[in-house]
Amino acid sequence: MTYGRRQFIQTGLAGGLLLSFSGWLNAAGPRRFSAAEREMLGAVVNAMLDGVLPAQGGQRQPLLAQTVDGMAKAVAGLSAASQQEIGELFGLLVIAPARRVLAGVSTPWREASVAEVGEFLQSWRFSRLSLLQSAYGALHDLTYGAWYGRPEAWQAISYPGPPRGYF
Repeated sequence: MTYGRRQFIQTGLAGGLLLSFSGWLNAAGPRRFSAAEREMLGAVVNAMLDGVLPAQGGQRQPLLAQTVDGMAKAVAGLSAASQQEIGELFGLLVIAPARRVLAGVSTPWREASVAEVGEFLQSWRFSRLSLLQSAYGALHDLTYGAWYGRPEAWQAISYPGPPRGYF
């Protein structure tokens, strides 16, 4: 499929408007994740940690929530500029049209399957666009940092914990 100059300009303008809108939504600086962002991150964590989390059941949901809480703590510790960039990324992913176009996820995050979210993540991971690769990297690092930042997860990777008695 070949795109003409006019379609390229229209797509660029639409993308710019979406970015401006998401930036406006997240201009307040440090904040808690919205319910929509928590839903999106829950779907991302569910897909990224699918082989690590217990099978669907009563144990899985609390672990997802704890991991999203850990992500919120990690984001709160970042610089204001980094928080704004992450807020823009999250803002785009929670807007339905942007979710469909950028992530290829047609259903709301709470209804998206692990496979569907996994496909979106892999498409960003191996994208030719470095911006999408960077966005994947941010989601990956936040997810695994929050998961393995919990002492309960250390045993799975044979990490004995931080050194004691040196401070």
